[in-house]
Amino acid sequence: MLDRRKLLVVGGGVAGGAILVPDLVRGLSADATGHQQAQQPHHIGSVPGARVKRPLAAGEPFSVPMPRLHEQRPVSSTYDTDCYQVDIRPADVEILPGVSTPAFTYNGKFSGPTFRTRVGRRTKIVYRNLLDRPANVHLHGAHVPASQDGHPMDVIQPGQSRTYDYPNTQQGCTLWYHDHSHHTEAEHVYRGLNGFYIIDDPSEDRLGLPRGAYDVPILLRDALFDANGELLFGGNPNDRDVALANGKPAPYFEVDARKYRFRLLNAGTERTFNLTLGTDQEMTQIATDGGLLPAPVVRKSVRVSSAERVEIVIDFARYPVGTKLVLNDAKLGPVLRFDVTRTTSDYSRVPATLRPLPVLPAATVTRDVSMSFDLTTVPFPTGLINGRAWDPARSDFVVKRGTTEIWNVTNADPQYIFHTFHMHLVQFQVLEVNGAPPGIDYQGRKDTFWFDSGDKIKLKATFDSHLGKYAFHCHFLEHSSLGMMAQMEIVP
Repeated sequence: MLDRRKLLVVGGGVAGGAILVPDLVRGLSADATGHQQAQQPHHIGSVPGARVKRPLAAGEPFSVPMPRLHEQRPVSSTYDTDCYQVDIRPADVEILPGVSTPAFTYNGKFSGPTFRTRVGRRTKIVYRNLLDRPANVHLHGAHVPASQDGHPMDVIQPGQSRTYDYPNTQQGCTLWYHDHSHHTEAEHVYRGLNGFYIIDDPSEDRLGLPRGAYDVPILLRDALFDANGELLFGGNPNDRDVALANGKPAPYFEVDARKYRFRLLNAGTERTFNLTLGTDQEMTQIATDGGLLPAPVVRKSVRVSSAERVEIVIDFARYPVGTKLVLNDAKLGPVLRFDVTRTTSDYSRVPATLRPLPVLPAATVTRDVSMSFDLTTVPFPTGLINGRAWDPARSDFVVKRGTTEIWNVTNADPQYIFHTFHMHLVQFQVLEVNGAPPGIDYQGRKDTFWFDSGDKIKLKATFDSHLGKYAFHCHFLEHSSLGMMAQMEIVP
């Protein structure tokens, strides 16, 4: 396994030598809309050669179609279980048109294959590690036993296999899976180890939401390429200037003039997308990390930070055939273009009521969580939670199963340093943001949120399922790789 120093000097083909750790701290300074701040007090200059022009082969926006992600089929099934086999392996993939890019993949796919499961139906996946380094798989947002969670220290060695067993007992939602091997998770996810895991819920069928070919997962991320088309890892994450949708740079997607459900996932390791449609056009948000909202919300912009999921419905029947609508990011520009190509029948709908939030029991424990960097340590900054770096042998919180708790999570870093917070095992409800009711970005059942320097988020969670040790951490994966991760132990 790469140690922390090696992780942080990976140049990914950058000329002029390694990227020093402080240059990663430069990437902490994008503002809430993704724009670079004028003042960046914690920046240290880039290593010469770190910014390499991407090849002309990247082409103009909307020169390639957005593919539908490959849906993995089971190798066998029983009355209550579907079984799959997946190889974690290197592969040369085409991201930029006509250019071969080395990547880490699941079954050679970039992005990884989509697993489509159902509530109450078990899934077993055998992962075989064909990389030259340890890896593992974390099912992000899943309610699973600790042994199946993909703990950062529970890795699959090269040449070995591991079976993950997922009960799928939670409500319908859009999850995703990714590598979580500590110190290497950021690089592994950046190089391609990510994919969708969707739990369909029969109880939602009556709602009449778009389904089948009109229910489309879209994996968003960013990337930086060198002159040979290779992915560059290291340096300033804000330099990643290519927006990818389902593994393609600013593609187009042909749609019928009807309603579509789009499941947006941000798989960027340190990126926040702030999305608008066309010129001030409306989108209807219906779900977040943990599933459907209580009611749909009409929005003209949508924020999706690293690891978050947002589901939206767009009704293209409002536009004449031939219309081209661009999904734009505030910093990267065009992300995806929707081309309305034909009229068709549409019997789907977005009802006024979706799924009520559960009423959580009264909290009996209140905890404080402070996230920050120690910027004085050399040769690299150290990520801290409550003043301590990650120690897998330590249980930072001991939580009694069956209890409900309130956590006050604070971004204690100075100005221009932002974080995301992710809790394993459960979804939670955000009660307050800086003492006020939460805005729409914090509504619904959440497992991840973005927050600014000085922000304090009050959340509530019930730990009523599995026992064992689970991580909570910053999901800017460069930050968790630096130690901004802690551990809770659920006990009887």
